[in-house]
Amino acid sequence: MAKANARGSFGTSAFISVGKIYVINDDHPSKKSHGHGFELVNWVISDTWRFLVGERQRLEKVLLRNVGRASIDFELIEPGDRVMVCMSGGKDSYVMLHLMRLIQRRVPFDFEFIAVNLDQGQPGFQGHILSNFFEAEGYPFKMISQNTFAIVTKKVPEGKTYCALCSRMRRGILYNAAVELNCTKIALGHHKDDIIETLMLNLLYSGQIKAMPPKLQSDDGRNIVIRPLAYCAERDIAAFAELMAFPILPCDLCGSQDGLQRQAVKGLLNHLNDVNPNVKGNLFAALSNVRPSHLLDTKLRKMAGVELWQGTDEHVL
Repeated sequence: MAKANARGSFGTSAFISVGKIYVINDDHPSKKSHGHGFELVNWVISDTWRFLVGERQRLEKVLLRNVGRASIDFELIEPGDRVMVCMSGGKDSYVMLHLMRLIQRRVPFDFEFIAVNLDQGQPGFQGHILSNFFEAEGYPFKMISQNTFAIVTKKVPEGKTYCALCSRMRRGILYNAAVELNCTKIALGHHKDDIIETLMLNLLYSGQIKAMPPKLQSDDGRNIVIRPLAYCAERDIAAFAELMAFPILPCDLCGSQDGLQRQAVKGLLNHLNDVNPNVKGNLFAALSNVRPSHLLDTKLRKMAGVELWQGTDEHVL
């Protein structure tokens, strides 16, 4: 059952299910005995329902347009492709899967996709929620189970995060699965904010100007990895996922997420963006506005055909 919460012109809270709205009405006679009164309101005449449907449609259009732009710019989805959509159970992967089906229905060529989830043996992982969703929505899917969590907990010293080793093992399993499933591409759910955060992480902690490419060949050379949500903002993805009421699975089951550098960078970027709302957009724009003549990488300058001392320095006093 899809459901969401909102405030409408009723001046009350609305709890929405398919086709109906249950409204908490503080003036309802049953309030005295039950704390709140509940009224069933036909969604056809509900301002709240119309607002939520309109907002869902608006966000879907924005996200779909951004995925289309990224696909055109980087040739992400092409005729004859068979795309393995990696499903973690988080908001990003649900939205990516939803958009993939919409794109399949609209493009003037044929391609296939299959949703794939990897259960790595983390305690409390509820894979049945995903498989039930796939079946109910009619998605082709495959559930894979390999207990990498037991290996990671043995190899990683106490107090250290599991993320690096865990993700490396996950990549290997998914790369093999893509080959076995005859998939031409592997779709990951990283979005615009992930790309910006990765740029900052590499700048601050690795001494590299590097982010996440929307398309690249996998480490083992057998697969093409794509990121269809590369132009999509996290806030739009989160809002759309909430309106769609996707059954989100927690991402911190391993207990190894606290204090990560990525969370620190995310907090820094959010703070800077609160002060100047253009910060994130400017960082993202910088990735496609590179000036090799103003950088110190001599190999890059040669590749770009830039003479060693060529270029205008706007900061010469």
